[in-house]
Amino acid sequence: MAPKPSLPRIPTVAETKSHPAYPTTIWQLEPDRSGLLPVAEGRGGPFNISWEIHGEGPIKVLFIMGLASLKSAWQRQTLFFGHEHRTRYSVLLIDNRGMGDSDKPLMRYSSSEMARDWLEVLTHVGWHDPSAFTPPRSLNIIGVSLGGMIAQELALLIPTSINSLSLCCTAAAIENTTTFAENVTTRASMLIPKSMDRSITDTAHQLFNHEWLLQPDDAHLPDPTTTPKCEPPVDTPSTSYLRFETNAQRFVAQEVHKREDKARFGLKGFLLQLIAAGWHHKSPEQLRELGDKVGRERILVMHGTQDGMISIPHGRKLIQYLEPGKGLIVEDMGHAPLVERSEWFHQTIEDMCAEGEKLNSEA
Repeated sequence: MAPKPSLPRIPTVAETKSHPAYPTTIWQLEPDRSGLLPVAEGRGGPFNISWEIHGEGPIKVLFIMGLASLKSAWQRQTLFFGHEHRTRYSVLLIDNRGMGDSDKPLMRYSSSEMARDWLEVLTHVGWHDPSAFTPPRSLNIIGVSLGGMIAQELALLIPTSINSLSLCCTAAAIENTTTFAENVTTRASMLIPKSMDRSITDTAHQLFNHEWLLQPDDAHLPDPTTTPKCEPPVDTPSTSYLRFETNAQRFVAQEVHKREDKARFGLKGFLLQLIAAGWHHKSPEQLRELGDKVGRERILVMHGTQDGMISIPHGRKLIQYLEPGKGLIVEDMGHAPLVERSEWFHQTIEDMCAEGEKLNSEA
């Protein structure tokens, strides 16, 4: 038996925090609108959900983030769609319940209830009219991981409002696709206390293509002098956003910024969101209904062969049951194409938006 290839080295927290680029990790992208909305009245609430809209264009895009992540995890997409192409797109972001600037109620979380949080925000910002008999197909919904599960639930709530639906690195239900021993080890590793270095290293190895981690930092950086509604970095003399040594180090920097912000990230919210992901379940019949009502030609499912978070059989099964107009099994792609292949990811989302608009014009 051939030995397993060695895992790429991930820069330490100390190395990363001492790097000149560290204070410039989080980009100061100013939203056009933002607020805190009380949601879930009669559903265990009310509690506040933090939302932002970037851009002023006619094409409405929702980016729904996955487990234990903040709005800033979408900053590459926020920059591209909501700032550099702000006259064409409007981008809606929220911090899901349990994370970021949203409240963190101690209660049972589910993907269906989190989708209803999104629906209330959509209504509040004027992107959805619940009284409309024939709503316009104006929403482009993109969900990754747990966000893809929430997106499935949201699509079932408002299928005829959807222009395009992109389900990325997600599942209809989390199933055991490995041996019993591997499954137990993986689940236990999520709960065993670890140092921040060990935890971030393990997460990086699960999330990303290992060769990509070692490559030079490939992030497309904002320029406060030319990027619309972008302020310079804070708490640093630098007026520019700087580059890290590798892609791995940029990931470490974002994780450290998040994990050291105890008011916005904590174990309670992580575990409650983890429960929501673990209990998500959409049957083949429900997926067929989703495809019928949204329109399969409006749906994209993508999954990477190097996804270490949600294994490839989940993506294949979602494609099998949903029969989307576009089903992509991408060789050597990890769990986060929004970061690992951002330029390709942006073009793919633009193509889905355009395809939906074309279908609308032909209707």
